[in-house]
Amino acid sequence: MVCNNPDCPQCYPKDKPDNKKRPDCPEWYPKEKPDNNKRPDCPEWYPKDKPDNNKRPDCPPIQTHVHEFAGSVMIAGSIPHNHRFAGVTSEAIPYHKSHVHAILVNTDFFFNHYHEVGVRTGPAIYIEGEKHIHYVEGETTLNFDHDHDFAFTTFIENPLQD
Repeated sequence: MVCNNPDCPQCYPKDKPDNKKRPDCPEWYPKEKPDNNKRPDCPEWYPKDKPDNNKRPDCPPIQTHVHEFAGSVMIAGSIPHNHRFAGVTSEAIPYHKSHVHAILVNTDFFFNHYHEVGVRTGPAIYIEGEKHIHYVEGETTLNFDHDHDFAFTTFIENPLQD
């Protein structure tokens, strides 16, 4: 295996006839290319005592990052009220030259109903070096004859990191 994730589209493309083949297969590493006689998962190339050497350098990480979020919806309904919600986004989804995240969460329960918040964040907004947040706006699902608008930002991903 290459990155130990058979669902990795870069290491195991679906359009290859047998995507379970090892990286030392000539189909993957033709002999006419330089250095293709050595397997990239060989300890000689990627010693175990060096960080991240169990991964092939051109294979994407198995997990990316997520953001926490919390917010309240705007007041609405025949009995004016709002709802709160909190959660964690999906992993990063590539989008143009940035990325976005998916959010799907229920609001809290008020007077026999709740709503769903299902939305895609905006692209990254860099606030300090590599740290970033995402702006999110939308409308909840319709329930109890009304919906609510919302607007918030995600929290900084990994705020304690330099």
